Amino acid sequence: MSTFTIDTSTSRATPVPVPGKRMTAPSIRARKLDGRTEQPIVMLTAYTMRMAQLLDPHCDMLLVGDSLGQVIYGLPSTIPVTMEMMCAHGAAVVRGSWHSLVAVDMPFGSYEGSPSQAFASASRIMKETGCAAVKLEGGEAMAPTVEFLTHRGIPVIGHVGLTPQAVNTLGGYGARGREEQERKKIIRDAQLVDAAGAFCIVVEGVIEEIATEIARSVGAPVIGIGASADCDGQVLVIDDMLGMFERTPRFVKRYDDLAGRIGEAARTYAEEVRSRAFPTSDQTYRPKA
Repeated sequence: MSTFTIDTSTSRATPVPVPGKRMTAPSIRARKLDGRTEQPIVMLTAYTMRMAQLLDPHCDMLLVGDSLGQVIYGLPSTIPVTMEMMCAHGAAVVRGSWHSLVAVDMPFGSYEGSPSQAFASASRIMKETGCAAVKLEGGEAMAPTVEFLTHRGIPVIGHVGLTPQAVNTLGGYGARGREEQERKKIIRDAQLVDAAGAFCIVVEGVIEEIATEIARSVGAPVIGIGASADCDGQVLVIDDMLGMFERTPRFVKRYDDLAGRIGEAARTYAEEVRSRAFPTSDQTYRPKA
């Protein structure tokens, strides 16, 4: 088990919880009324306890994405990500949040085999992390699994369009839905996942009009990433939007240049160490008088 309690009086990473009620799958689903979400849903990825603490006050949902394989572990894709990785990071994010619904991606190979396999994996993730939902990729093929899980007490977020775990089948990360046949398939995938009981659906990397049509044709809130402003909410990978990498997808807006600021801080530190300007008397201990 990864879940445990940290003493808030001794751990600087764990401040006293902020009073409040955590978002739930039904409360997220209820944000969409008569085909429209009045206030768009805010989602960001998070992989660590401290980042969760910083993002939690501003988000409705925190997604522990399998994108951690690339942004945390330096893997070439999400394919090698393991259950152990997802559970460890998921538990950290749950410990660091008090308001947002925390959802955890199910890694490649942990759910595609059968609904029973998916239930075993999802129940493990929820037990070991304390998260409130799981996310899985796929449309028509995965709809029966979504239904199987939701009928057994596991809230599910669907994911259609550009599905990174299928990168080898798709042949890359390009936008999907440029051809009419694929356009129809993506829309049908979303509708089937919606009918199966997903409480919200991520639509990634599709032609804008497809995302708009999906948002208007399904009952569940649609969370866009590289999709459309007409979606019911948006999600980005936190490391991308903070400017931690030189290369990011076209659909990412950089809200900061954190990589540049970290590099500058490290440069200043290195200069002060080499010149013996650090540490000073403020950072060292002396005998008590």
